[in-house]
Amino acid sequence: MSREIRRVAVLGAGTMGHGIAQVAAMAGYRVALRDTTRELVDRGLDRIRQNLDEGVERGKVSPEERAAALDRLRGETELGAAVDGADLVIEAVPERFDLKVEVFRELEAHVAADAILATNTSSLSVTDLQLTTSRPERVLGLHFFNPVHIMKLVEVIRGKRTGEAELDAAVAFARAIGKEPIVVNDSPGFASSRLGVALGLEAMRMLEEGVASAEAIDKAMELGYRHPMGPLRLTDLVGLDVRLDIANYLYEKLGSESFRPPEILKRLVAEGKLGRKAGQGFYTWEG
Repeated sequence: MSREIRRVAVLGAGTMGHGIAQVAAMAGYRVALRDTTRELVDRGLDRIRQNLDEGVERGKVSPEERAAALDRLRGETELGAAVDGADLVIEAVPERFDLKVEVFRELEAHVAADAILATNTSSLSVTDLQLTTSRPERVLGLHFFNPVHIMKLVEVIRGKRTGEAELDAAVAFARAIGKEPIVVNDSPGFASSRLGVALGLEAMRMLEEGVASAEAIDKAMELGYRHPMGPLRLTDLVGLDVRLDIANYLYEKLGSESFRPPEILKRLVAEGKLGRKAGQGFYTWEG
């Protein structure tokens, strides 16, 4: 049996990590946010404070809730200190399998024997990651969406050796932090990335072929299908380099032409036009 989740450790204080730490702390969990340097940790904590301050300004968060959430948070640079006493460890490091394997192997020496180990991967194999640990039944996926404090969906990924008690505990945790969990069996791209990337790549091919402008293609999905954001603008927000990496992975694993990266995507990445973070992608971004 998995123990009740009370303490959470989040590894990686970047875009996804600090968001996961924030929603867990707001839901009443004691949370350690860990990264490799104090500068990275402090930057993540500062972004949480900014999010909470904006929530207070908009009347979505009370000053008392803000103070309580920050009181439950602590920043760490040492892995052992971060995971000490943690019932759930969520890895949110960059989307590279070798790096995630390194993190999980290092965890073995520090984390409690009955702790649940979760990866926030959006496409990599949870089962393959399980096989690099001595506790595969305790490994699963918790795929959050950006921005974490706003997006409701969490994919709970069941690897081939994930235990039922661990899966149930992860689903309960997702609900406790105010999310809507869906359980997905381990498969390349899971449900969300597989569908989302296929749509985004087809939109790129349409742009490449001159079917319509980026704005028109996006508006077709926003107004015609009630998507909150068109696939090309969403790609700019996610990062064209991230989308290219996922497309290459899905094409390799699934062999479907739907996932062959379009030339326009490869060209823009080669030119450093990575989307909003670079100021230029399918759109020009300012500020």
